[in-house]
Formats: sequence, C-alpha cells, structure tokens
Amino acid sequence: MSRSRKSTVEEKIKNLTPEEIVEAINKYVIGQDEAKRSVAIALRNRYRRQQLPPELRDEVAPKNIIMIGPTGVGKTEIARRLAKLTQAPFIKVEATKYTEVGYVGRDVESMIRDLTDLAVNMVKSEKAKELVEKAQEPAEERLLDLLLPISHKEDLSRLPDSGGSLISTEEGLRLQNTREKLRQQLREGRLEERMVEVELKESFTPMLEIFTGTGIESMDINLPEILGGLFPRRTKRRKVPVSEAHKILLHEEIQKLIDMDEVVAEAIRRVENLGIVFVDEIDKIAGREKGVGPDVSREGVQRDILPIVEGTTVMTKYGMVRTDHILFIAAGAFHISKPSDLIPELQGRFPIRVELKPLNEEDFKKILTTPENALVKQYIALLKTEGVDLEFSQDAIEEIAHLAYVVNEQTENIGARRLHTIMEKVLEDISFHATGMREKRVLIDARYVREKLAYIIKNEDLTRYIL
Repeated sequence: MSRSRKSTVEEKIKNLTPEEIVEAINKYVIGQDEAKRSVAIALRNRYRRQQLPPELRDEVAPKNIIMIGPTGVGKTEIARRLAKLTQAPFIKVEATKYTEVGYVGRDVESMIRDLTDLAVNMVKSEKAKELVEKAQEPAEERLLDLLLPISHKEDLSRLPDSGGSLISTEEGLRLQNTREKLRQQLREGRLEERMVEVELKESFTPMLEIFTGTGIESMDINLPEILGGLFPRRTKRRKVPVSEAHKILLHEEIQKLIDMDEVVAEAIRRVENLGIVFVDEIDKIAGREKGVGPDVSREGVQRDILPIVEGTTVMTKYGMVRTDHILFIAAGAFHISKPSDLIPELQGRFPIRVELKPLNEEDFKKILTTPENALVKQYIALLKTEGVDLEFSQDAIEEIAHLAYVVNEQTENIGARRLHTIMEKVLEDISFHATGMREKRVLIDARYVREKLAYIIKNEDLTRYIL
C-alpha cells in the first residue's frame, strides 16, 4: 500500500505552491491575507521537510500558529479548507472541554486519539474505494445464492457418477442456465425491487459502552475487538430489496478484503507527518493561577497541552502515535486575556502569530456572493427545491451587508455569523410559505429587506436579542 497510498496525499502537497494554497482558500474565505499566507507556508514546509535526509528531517519541527481575532472572521474555515486541500487528517477541538489530569473530564491526549480514529476511517474509506471492483464478483455470487438458494456451486458440480449426488446433470445444467439468466437480469437492473432475505450481524459495541462508560477511551485498548470472542455478534434476518442487499453484501466483501494492519500503519504515518489539530477557544484557558489553588480549567490544561504540542508519544487503541510533527493551529478572540497570558513554555511552541482583522461592510458584500459556498447561493439553491426562483438585487446585498456591519458595531461583534441571522429573518416568510406559494418568482430588494427588519431595527433592545 505504502508507495501508491503515500503518493495520494503527498503528491497533493507537492503540487500545491503557497500561492495556489492561498488561491484555493480564497474561494471560501474573504480577506485575512496574512493568516492565509502563514498557513500556506506552514503547509508547504511539510512537503519541504519530507525531502530532507532522515537525520535532518526529524530535527525540523512544525511552525505552529496562533490565530488572534474576533469570532466569525474565518479562523476555523481557513484551517478546515487547508486540511481539505491535502486530504490530511484534521480535527477541530475546543480547549475548554479538556480538564487537568486527575479531574473528571476529557484528558488532552484524547485529541490525538480522535485524530487517529479519523485517519483510520479516512484510509479505510480510500482502500474500500480501491477494492470495490474486486469485491463486485463475490458480492454478486452471494446475491445470486439468495435469489436462487439451491444453486450452490458444490451442488452444481456433483454429477450422478461421482457418488452421493444431490441433483442430476440435467437439473444442474438447468439451474446453471437459470442462474446465468438471473445474473444477466441483475446486471441490467431488472431485479432491483425483488425482495430477498439477508443475514445481518448485530453490533455489541453499544452494550459495551453502557458497561464501560466514557472511561473506555482512556484505557487505550480496543475493547470491542478484545471482547469479540466473549460477546459473539448475533445475527438477524431481514427482507430487503435486491438493490439494498447488493450494497450490504458488497460492503461485507470489501471489509473482508481490507488489510487492517496496512490501514492502521498508513493512518498512523499520516497522523504523525501530515496531521493538523485546530485548537479553538485557546484564549479561554489563558488565565494564570490566582494563588488560591490550581485552576483546573486554565493553567492545568495548558500544562497538559504543552507536552502534546512539544512532542510526545500517545497510546491509542491502534498503537503508539508520536506528536512531534503534527501541526497545531490555535485560535482565540483574546478579548479579555492576551497571548502573553499563556504559560511561557506554551507560547514558545506557537512561534507564528497572526492577527485576523474584523470584517467591514465591503467584506460582508463579498461573503454574501463571492465564495463557492456563498450564503446567497445556498438560499437560492434551497428554495429552488420547492420550485421558488429567488433573486437578490445588488441593493439588497448592500442593505444586508450594511445592517450586519451596523448591528455588529452596536452589539456584540460576531463577524460573518451575523449574516446568517439577518438572512434567516429576511427570508423567514418565504421559507415558511414556499410550498404553497402561487408566485414562484421572488425578487429580494433593499425595500423588501428593510420591510422585514423594520420593527426589529427600530427597537434597539429587540435588535440585541433577535439580531
């Protein structure tokens, strides 16, 4: 698997220059050029490191990044798009959900366990796609066995003169012909609706979770696998259409062909060399002890995160995973605290700091229309499913952008998320009545926007609650 599988992900990184990375992120994130440049360089450095001789390669540590900026300006989206570009294992976690070792709650090592789980599923999914063709034939044979139960291969091969024959030569040939006809009909899709009975294996994992509770993750062992013999999976029979039965049987055949040792080895390699962990809300743990005993949710968590970022070995149910070359991107608004409030050791492990600027009115206009997943495009597509042709005039876009900017200035600044709130309010009536509307073409202009939001905008207290 190694060489071909390695090239899939690493070739992507090799072929992406920092300029191309920024250009790709620009399709989804407006502005924030400095942050985009920083993550593009960090990603390219991963490829450069892979080209170094082994003795030097291990010495090159990833340049971890802290993104500083208010909520809703694109911090998470930049990191998410970066991971998607390369198909690298990526996980987003909130620093606030971890507690210091010795207290009830999630320990910081669980972020690496979660990242490894994700990588295993990712590699397994890729391997499954490669094996679809190979698994088609055995899946088809099993499906034919369900459609024509007595036509087992061993029965068809036993002739009268071989002793102990179950069926005659003539009957065997007839069954073979019937089976081939069924095969032809199956391939032509003429049997899709016919019902067959399949045997499904019931999973015992939910029961294990009940007995072991949340502590199962910290045990670093794969209990379902270990206790598989003690709690054998029961089977149940279910009648399903041939189309669904084919998917079930194909999935089972693919699972049989997957070499899990190979999958796990590749997943761990990817996590260690290409993994990206996005730690959000890092500002919420940026407090210092106040001299009244340890602060569990703050400095204690920082001290536990430090070795993970610095480079340690975490035990997962798939084996040992080293974190030395995982890229960590931390983010926070830092309204109350500031990056210098983090413990010095942790600050030193995030050498790159970028400040993301608050969004202005012009940015909001672009966010509404420019990105590939722009809000306006989303709402037009959603209502199109109900047969409604939605159209936004330029002055409507400008009015929505202006209102979002004004409300952010007057109340809490939640960045681009304010656009979601305003758009929902503007389109509330249309979304509610879409199915029964007689006039299926609707133009949204500035006057319509003001009409829908007039009462809320006049009442400042209401603006604070609703927008």
